[in-house]
Amino acid sequence: MPLCAKASNPGPSESRIKPLRGGSRVLARPASVSLFNRPETTVEQQALLPVSQSALLSRSFQTSAVSRDIDTAAKFIGAGAATVGVAGSGAGIGTVFGSLIIGYARNPSLKQQLFSYAILGFALSEAMGLFCLMVAFLILFAM
Repeated sequence: MPLCAKASNPGPSESRIKPLRGGSRVLARPASVSLFNRPETTVEQQALLPVSQSALLSRSFQTSAVSRDIDTAAKFIGAGAATVGVAGSGAGIGTVFGSLIIGYARNPSLKQQLFSYAILGFALSEAMGLFCLMVAFLILFAM
């Protein structure tokens, strides 16, 4: 008989899942199975269970101090990276007004048109800086 047929049709003396000894079967199950499909037991019922099963049934997700410190550090790093855009906004504003001065020096008759373009460039550059600052605050306080 081929091996695959024997594996799919076990004989009467063979079983598909071989039982493990004692509490080792509970420890061999994935954590998701034991957490999501766990029976609700009382304290009296847990006292009658072996120590390994009792600890597994009462186990839940907990956040350690180290995990919280890592999350806090990640928030600070992300907020710092988001505020780098504010420096780009400052450089953009400097470039806009520097170009305004150069353009006015070359052609003073276009003063009003150059100034309206400069205000538009200033507003767009400042908006990008404020968006970067908003993202930094969202990372720090909303997550």
